[in-house]
Amino acid sequence: MSFVMRRGLGLTSTLSSSARAFSTTPARRVARITIVGHLGDTPELQATSTGHEVLKYVVASSSGPRDNRQTSWFRVSSFLPEGPQRELLRGLPKGTLVYVEGDATMGTYQDAEGKTKSSLNIMQRSIEVLKRPAQTESA
Repeated sequence: MSFVMRRGLGLTSTLSSSARAFSTTPARRVARITIVGHLGDTPELQATSTGHEVLKYVVASSSGPRDNRQTSWFRVSSFLPEGPQRELLRGLPKGTLVYVEGDATMGTYQDAEGKTKSSLNIMQRSIEVLKRPAQTESA
């Protein structure tokens, strides 16, 4: 960053050509997404084709007036290493209210009928538990 003296305005900074005028962080090729919603089911651990493990779960987020609520379902993946964070996430029950931040990318694939489909892929960056579902007497 360089500084320029403007007549009557004092010292003013100017950004270099590689910086973005609206942000001090570098540009990224990934979109960010924030989701607040309820877990659709208990997160599941699945093996990838390369032998790694990925934790997958679904978050339901609703919006709109009570008489016309719309629910969106988001599939989220997490490559948390073994340890307490992964075990905590695996143990969260269906209905837990969560706050998820992730990287969102669009992907395409061929369905069983050969049609090209697109999907939103979300890779978890962080997750916070906002509220656990109420315990029932039978639980």
